[in-house]
Amino acid sequence: MPSPVQFQRFDSNTAITNGVNCLKQIQACRYALSSLKPTVSVPETVVDHHMHVVGQNQCYSVVIQTINASVSTVWSVVRRFDYPQGYKHFVKSCNVVASGDGIRVGALREVRLVSGLPAVSSTERLDILDEERHVISFSVVGGVHRCRNYRSVTTLHGDGNGGTVVIESYVVDVPQGNTKEETCSFADTIVRCNLQSLAQIAEKL
Repeated sequence: MPSPVQFQRFDSNTAITNGVNCLKQIQACRYALSSLKPTVSVPETVVDHHMHVVGQNQCYSVVIQTINASVSTVWSVVRRFDYPQGYKHFVKSCNVVASGDGIRVGALREVRLVSGLPAVSSTERLDILDEERHVISFSVVGGVHRCRNYRSVTTLHGDGNGGTVVIESYVVDVPQGNTKEETCSFADTIVRCNLQSLAQIAEKL
């Protein structure tokens, strides 16, 4: 059975417009990491990957999933920018529309989402694909949805016991008519479901 997900929500009420509230983001990430078992350790430098520009009308959150599979196994699934439906159940299909010669930073994908969500499609850009450090990041740049200016960073880390710690952080605009709490609650649910699915798949490979 996949291990439980831990997540820590960040409220950017005090963030300045288009500024970075570094201290609170660091605290949020470290607090989430503190919920891991004592036998699991990840480098302190992990927080450096999860610093986002957070505006006044945005929210930030960190979600953590432990997986009983090697980093290389989990990375083989996560790195597939061209195939997010491999573990993201809310994705119906994906078409890479601009990538040049292979999947590289700057590539764009058109994602079609399953029915039942308050969204139809999403155009996403690959911002980071670090094969050595196991970091992937994408931004939502278009589509029919309510997740404006969504940016996600996912990092993988060995847990010291042959398993993997997956950390995913994001920042997103708060839609008009919604609160930051409501926005983060919705986004956390989607990310949490994705990471639990990732754990189930990776642990069977």
